[in-house]
Amino acid sequence: MTNNNEKHFAGVNQLSLRGIIIGVLGSCVITASSMYVALRISSLPWPTIFVAILSMAILKALGKTTFNEINITQTAMSAGAMVAGGLAFTLPGLWITGVWKDKTINTQHFLMVFFIGIAGMLLGTVLTYYLRPKFIEEQQLPYPIGTAAAETIQTGDEGSKKTVVLFSTMGLSAVFTYLRDNLGIIPASLSSKWLYARNINVGIWLSPMAIGIGYIIGALYTGVWFIGALISYLIIVPLGTYFKVFPNAAIAVSFKNTVGIGLMVGTGIGILISFIASIVKKNTNQIANTAKIDKNKSATSNIGKILVIFSVLAAFVLSIICGLNVAASILLILGVFITSAMAATITGQTGINPMEVFGIIVLLAIRIFIKIDTVSAFFIAACVAVSCGYAGDLLNEYKVGYKLGTNPKAQLISQIAGGLVGTVVAAAALFAIIGQFGGVGADKGLPAGQAYAVSQMVNGIGDPKVFMVAALLGVILYLVKIPSMTLGLGMYLSFEISAAVFLGGFIKYIVNRKDNSKDEIGNIAASGFLGGEGITGVAVAIIKMFAGS
Repeated sequence: MTNNNEKHFAGVNQLSLRGIIIGVLGSCVITASSMYVALRISSLPWPTIFVAILSMAILKALGKTTFNEINITQTAMSAGAMVAGGLAFTLPGLWITGVWKDKTINTQHFLMVFFIGIAGMLLGTVLTYYLRPKFIEEQQLPYPIGTAAAETIQTGDEGSKKTVVLFSTMGLSAVFTYLRDNLGIIPASLSSKWLYARNINVGIWLSPMAIGIGYIIGALYTGVWFIGALISYLIIVPLGTYFKVFPNAAIAVSFKNTVGIGLMVGTGIGILISFIASIVKKNTNQIANTAKIDKNKSATSNIGKILVIFSVLAAFVLSIICGLNVAASILLILGVFITSAMAATITGQTGINPMEVFGIIVLLAIRIFIKIDTVSAFFIAACVAVSCGYAGDLLNEYKVGYKLGTNPKAQLISQIAGGLVGTVVAAAALFAIIGQFGGVGADKGLPAGQAYAVSQMVNGIGDPKVFMVAALLGVILYLVKIPSMTLGLGMYLSFEISAAVFLGGFIKYIVNRKDNSKDEIGNIAASGFLGGEGITGVAVAIIKMFAGS
């Protein structure tokens, strides 16, 4: 592999036609997989490392390539993943609240989901393109995921070991998922009816994807996640019901769900407080400067100005088509610019991007000034979440490009191409997966924890006192560096999911204790398990959707 003989397509240096085509096709697969993962586990690890290895393997198989062509290809591949995350973390609330009841694709609803996804993608693209020089070149924020991806590409794939591991684990995971979900040969989970009858709802989900996510997240976060599950399913529900703290198990479940959601929302608020405090400490003028455009940087070229004008106007029109009034649309765009800049910074500093929390914040802020209906409320949250997720993903890719010397214009074109196609796939996959499972909810196998949190903000938050106390606790825990987001997830999600995720984290702990050098291969294997089940799960859902229609 060489960095000489760079490609040149459509007048853009380093851009290649095959890279765009492969990237767009890859975006379809990764986006669909990401939608499945987000709905099933209420979590979505960054796909950057996964697509870096996948792009490298495909391009090397097709002949000579360069580091920059690999990077531009992976930029398109990952583009739709955060669009899928933004939609999955918000819009299932329309089914949770009963506003939408469709179990198959409704043309009108599909177009609305697609339009609001495109609006968020365009706004995220514009802001990120302007922030790139400041965050990547001037401040040189670490962007840990992007840095790791750059190192993966630079290291290469000697002996194709990484490629073999990735595709082997993807294949095993795909076969396992097909046997489990389509043929029913493998049970979905292992549990005890005797324990369930006594309100002790424990077991383990048989899922390569969940174990892979647990491995990627690591022992600390999965351990705290599992503690949340233990508190909910071994203390609150069974003991709370037995000792008459709660009249019945249903009320105990509602209580632990409210606490879990409050902890997640509180974590998001804690992240924002921490971010603002660090900005104030460093430079009291930083927040204002973040929104400014550096006239001397390349981002302010004519193409940049044209892009921002077109994207803002397009997002405005699309949001109006989706039912928002003019005032709500203007406030939405302003909110997107503020929160996307914050998301880009937080992602750069920590690798964490609570996109749905930003959606909740903008939604609540808009409601202070104007009244909006339920559908508009969810669309506002979705647009913000997509934009924030997209901003984080694109700046991770720009970090890779900065380290490899990739032309940012080529990356921008690649990201827009992958994002456009990815948004179509994300919207289709949303309806297909919900249709296959017959709705949204933990009882249907699609817990969609983040969307449930958004629903709480839109349609009431259960017991407000319980929620407020839990949210305050989430803020405090985050500020003292305890991962309250995963604690809340563990309290909200089923014990079966939490146990499978914890198993992945425990395996990583054992691997690292024995031999740290194997951790990289372990992460690649985990990515394969995640991708294989995600891709197969969506494929089964889409086939069933069309077969059913």
